[in-house]
Amino acid sequence: MSSNTKHNMTSQEKQETLLAQALTTVKEQSFEMKLNLDKGRLTDALKPANIMLAELRTSLLSPKSYYELYMAISDQLRHLELYLLDEFQKGRKVADLYEKVQYFGNIVPRLYLLITVGLIYMKTNPSLRQSLMKDLVEMCRGVQHPLRGLFLRNYLLQCVRNILPDSPEDTSGEGKVQDSIDFILMNFAEMNKLWVRMQHQGHSRERERREKEREELRLLVGTNLVRLSQLESVTLDKYSKSVLPGILEQVVSCRDAIAQEYLMECIIQVFPDEFHLATLTPFLRSCAQLQVGVNVKNVVISLIERLAAYSQSPDVTDPQAVTQLFDVFSSQVSNIIQTRVDLPTEDMIALEVSLANLALKCYPDRVDYVDLVLQTTVENFERINLTKVEYSSQVSRELMKLLSIPIQAYNNILTVLELKHFNPLLELLDTQGRKAMATSVIENCLYAGTYIGNEAQVECILVMIAPLIYDTDEKDKVEMDAEDFAEEQGLLGRFVHHLKSDKEDEQYLILSAAKKHFIKGGDKRIKHTLPPLVFQAYQLAFRYFKIKDKDELWEKKCLKIFQYCHQTVMDLVKAEYPELSLRLFLQGTLAIGEIRFANYETIAYEFLSQAFTLYEDEVCDSKSQLGAITLLVGTFERLSCFSQENTEPVRTQCALAATKLLKKPDQCRAVCTSAHLFWSSKTSQGQELQDGKRVVDCLKKGVRIANQCMDLLVQTQLYVELFNHYIYFYEKGNEHVTVAMLNHLLGKIREELPNLDSSEETEQISKHLTNTITHIRERTAAGGVDYSGLTL
Repeated sequence: MSSNTKHNMTSQEKQETLLAQALTTVKEQSFEMKLNLDKGRLTDALKPANIMLAELRTSLLSPKSYYELYMAISDQLRHLELYLLDEFQKGRKVADLYEKVQYFGNIVPRLYLLITVGLIYMKTNPSLRQSLMKDLVEMCRGVQHPLRGLFLRNYLLQCVRNILPDSPEDTSGEGKVQDSIDFILMNFAEMNKLWVRMQHQGHSRERERREKEREELRLLVGTNLVRLSQLESVTLDKYSKSVLPGILEQVVSCRDAIAQEYLMECIIQVFPDEFHLATLTPFLRSCAQLQVGVNVKNVVISLIERLAAYSQSPDVTDPQAVTQLFDVFSSQVSNIIQTRVDLPTEDMIALEVSLANLALKCYPDRVDYVDLVLQTTVENFERINLTKVEYSSQVSRELMKLLSIPIQAYNNILTVLELKHFNPLLELLDTQGRKAMATSVIENCLYAGTYIGNEAQVECILVMIAPLIYDTDEKDKVEMDAEDFAEEQGLLGRFVHHLKSDKEDEQYLILSAAKKHFIKGGDKRIKHTLPPLVFQAYQLAFRYFKIKDKDELWEKKCLKIFQYCHQTVMDLVKAEYPELSLRLFLQGTLAIGEIRFANYETIAYEFLSQAFTLYEDEVCDSKSQLGAITLLVGTFERLSCFSQENTEPVRTQCALAATKLLKKPDQCRAVCTSAHLFWSSKTSQGQELQDGKRVVDCLKKGVRIANQCMDLLVQTQLYVELFNHYIYFYEKGNEHVTVAMLNHLLGKIREELPNLDSSEETEQISKHLTNTITHIRERTAAGGVDYSGLTL
């Protein structure tokens, strides 16, 4: 066990021993006192009472132990008080006893007895109440030991609490409320001095222990303010002219941080809201005069929050004061910030945060109030020459909280854009901080469903979220995890779809402005941000197509849009995203094919040929090539905008490309897919080509390629897939597909299937074949297709 722990245990045991001895004395002497009181011997009863009270003269007990002793003695004095009251109601003279106890030897027991007797004196002689109260509070000055004096004055306050005058005027000679105010303020001032003096007793190394002890005793001082607040005749006028000035004078003059912070909080908590509302200026002015160690921020924020809540309640008695609430707080908070040079920057911002919350709660329509808060914050930063706020600092957390308030409260980024001082404040954050705020802005737009509908607003918001779009400062650049980066940019990609105007011409300007920003993002970012712009542009072209009867220039505008799209996709090509670019070109081809503006075939062919070029030059992976071929075929199938001159080369090129794939299975599948080009692709009149012979040529080529596969499992799978292609065209009415071909292929499958090893893949092939045969049987039963001659 450490020597420190041993010392602490010894100290605690010593306190327990001292307290036990004192309580034993109290028990013995109180018994003696009650015994004498029961026998009617008052003079004899006062002697053990005096001995019992002498225990309160100790300096050895800690505040906690002293409090236990004090409570035990107070309970016993209650018996004496009740006896005296009973005696004097029978006619005994109290004045003699009041004078007699003043001759007791020691001042602490003497004053406790004097207060006890004085209480009876005041109760039985109301006309003397005023002078006796003054007499007692003055005599208590005789005890200047902080701990003893605090508890003595607390006893005085507790004794007189029910007999304090509480009427506006002295009509009965018992005194008026002003007498009670003067009495309590005097008692409060003396108690506070004693409480503060505790801090300066003993060795400096015990400072922390003394502060803890003082914290334990603060309620004794605060009780005075509670009692003041309970006086019913204390009007707003009396509070503002007498009560508050008296308290604030004592608080400011005591020059003790612990006392000042506690008492200012106490004032806020115990007095009514309407009193605070009427006396805001003097209270806040006093805050600026408090000691360096006082956490003024907490005091002011506590008052702001309380009055903000009160202003929303139906109990408001002075609506005019509520309307001036923000102006007063704004002015006084600025005064506090400028006066208190010790105020930490984060506390300065925290005060502005509370002001912004007040403005939004009490004046939701006054956007200018919130902007004023932001402006003041900017000016404060300029005053202290703060030009950059580090993300990890407390200042950054408070500043981000301030900037988040209007975003969350208005739930509409367009309202935030009206705040002129939002961006200047935002720019003080470092890159990480700005990124966090940009993410918050985007998420708010997405979840609130806010759309940014004109070019100027788009410019503003893209500047606001710039750190997500491109690296604004290489020095602050932070490497991100690939997954986090993709999530961040994905959020940005979703946001692009919220850059939308109801006016078509405005929408084009928005897309053009957005691209100028997003193109700065570099190769890694544009993969996420440019494709949404392209899709937005395609949608815009369809919008022009819908209003073509109202806009004579719609064709020129569509041409301009597809030029924009072509250039944007080419930017992705340069950034080496061939597959993504190919898909976007194909999507554009489909859009042009549906809209059909002037010179549409040439533009569509350009988009399609670019896609084909990408396939041939850039798509190298065999799996990707198969996917690309499938997309090319699927796109071309849907098009009917090309003349024969343009369609034939594309069909031929697709079929040729299919045969050039590296892997035989991929070749087989690609050739079968390209067969659809010669059947369901459209002519310029919109009719299907249905060239049955060339379809069969493709399918036969597929069978030959399948035969060349060495893996029996893969070969059988390809036969089943080919069988399905044959059936599709047979059911479509292709006369060149015969039942004999179907039987031949089915025979091959049945021949190879038993030779396969038992595996999950084999089961899938068997199931695929079973499903196909089930389909044939169902179609035969329904009479839709003639499958006679097919050996199932």
